[in-house]
Amino acid sequence: MPAQQKKIIFCIAGVLSFACALGTAAAIGTQLWVKGTILCKTGALLVNATGQELEKFIGKIQYGLFYGERVRQCGLGGRPFQFSFFPDLLKIIPASIHVSVILFCTVLIIFALVGAGFFMFNAFGSPYETLHGPIGLYLWSFIACSCGCLIMILFSSEVKIHHLSEKIANFKEGSFTFKTHSEQFANSFWVILVCSLVHFLNALLIRLAGFEFPFSKSKDSGTITGAADLMY
Repeated sequence: MPAQQKKIIFCIAGVLSFACALGTAAAIGTQLWVKGTILCKTGALLVNATGQELEKFIGKIQYGLFYGERVRQCGLGGRPFQFSFFPDLLKIIPASIHVSVILFCTVLIIFALVGAGFFMFNAFGSPYETLHGPIGLYLWSFIACSCGCLIMILFSSEVKIHHLSEKIANFKEGSFTFKTHSEQFANSFWVILVCSLVHFLNALLIRLAGFEFPFSKSKDSGTITGAADLMY
């Protein structure tokens, strides 16, 4: 492939990596990871609410990695309550998983920026044959993509398996019991998915630029190298 086309491909990959770093950083600071509704089970049972009457007992909840908000409905109107994971909810949530999600988000941002820098370096500079060259580009893209996948897996397990929404809804509730009525992942969660796909796409762009996968070497090249070594 001509050098000019390689520069264009590396520039595109670098811009995409930088955009993913910014998107992930913005996603961490929002409360748009999960949106849902919560049912005041105790209140609904007390009045035997059915049909449209249940709407008076269905509140809302949304949260991110650091903070969120819930609106409890127990027949007397909505009452908003803002909460923070640190340190308010630290005792009721799976703290190790939650901290791991934040940690992998940080790693994703770092390696997305590193990948963007090396893509630009390969586009406008003279790449080295070590981690600055094709091996490094594959490595940064693979690490960033893996981190994105781990973030989605860990956060999904925290929400679905450990019933995070119900734990938050029942935080500091003595006489009332809340149950998750509906929940879905919001924009920030899908930003991580898009970033993972972008880093996978970057690996394909590297291959499109003409670089072989770094861990696959042809037998012929190994034979020629061995013969050259015997000459010395």
